[in-house]
Amino acid sequence: MNKIISIFTGMALFACACNQSTNKNQNNNADSAGQQVTTAAKVPVFNVDSAYAFTAKQVSFGPRIPNTPAQPKCAEWLIQELKPLADTVYVQRTTVMGPKNQPLPCINIIATFNPDAKQRILLLSHWDTRPHADQDAFDKTKHLDGADDGASGVAVLLETARELHAQKQGVGVDLLLTDVEDYGISEEENSFCLGTQYWAKNPHVKGYKANYGILLDMVGARGSQFFMEAGSQQYAYGPMKMFWDVANRLGYSDYFRYENNGSAITDDHVYVNTMANIPTFDIIALQPNGNFAPHWHTQNDNMSVIDKRTLQVVGQTILQVIYAQPFEY
Repeated sequence: MNKIISIFTGMALFACACNQSTNKNQNNNADSAGQQVTTAAKVPVFNVDSAYAFTAKQVSFGPRIPNTPAQPKCAEWLIQELKPLADTVYVQRTTVMGPKNQPLPCINIIATFNPDAKQRILLLSHWDTRPHADQDAFDKTKHLDGADDGASGVAVLLETARELHAQKQGVGVDLLLTDVEDYGISEEENSFCLGTQYWAKNPHVKGYKANYGILLDMVGARGSQFFMEAGSQQYAYGPMKMFWDVANRLGYSDYFRYENNGSAITDDHVYVNTMANIPTFDIIALQPNGNFAPHWHTQNDNMSVIDKRTLQVVGQTILQVIYAQPFEY
């Protein structure tokens, strides 16, 4: 993925500051019948062994690159995993135009829980793999496993789906697994996140809306730290601050940092924010200087970097938000 690092401008920072109070009381936690949404008092315990296994299973298919055998095989596995869990599973099969007008098959998968609820949370992650290790120090033409960059976020969502099925709650939740996120080239910024761009123009349900969205991208590596990305602050500061606060109360302050490292990243959340108009923030591992982790877009992005503790921190915070305080921002 391109995820261009840039310095947030003063204007954007001003917009972020203004947005801090915009949605504070926007949601009244009402369901489709106008009733008050109630959440279960008991928050499930995130099964990190299961999430780790889901990560390894995706990697076992090989690099999930469009136009390779691994793409339809992994897609079918994802669909079959979600069908017994979700109320409805939608599959978008289309062709998107990649860099230099290259046609690419694209398979978006959407799993819906509690579809009648009006108050909804969108959780998304891309499941495809970068076609080449363009940041590798030795061979930039090689493929990479994409264990952290793609598979880890999807694994956390799959385990979240298992919990949503096992323990019902009053909030609507939609899982969006997007394809062809990582095929772009740096010269064409909008050549990334093609599956998300397609979904934003063609949502699985006409007129689909969610109160906010959470993007998971690179959420499984050892020693990860998650800073408050600038574009996320601009469009979704309220729910993002709520999420960070929950994580810190759970004891995860070493992972979820409040410091602003000045990074604005081109990722799936950009198009959910600007095209679908759903306030969405990005949970993505960054270094304090704003750079990506050393394994980003290299052959080192394999199962050796995946850490159960990191998966558990992210997954447990998601469950805490969904089941205990989904709209308290």
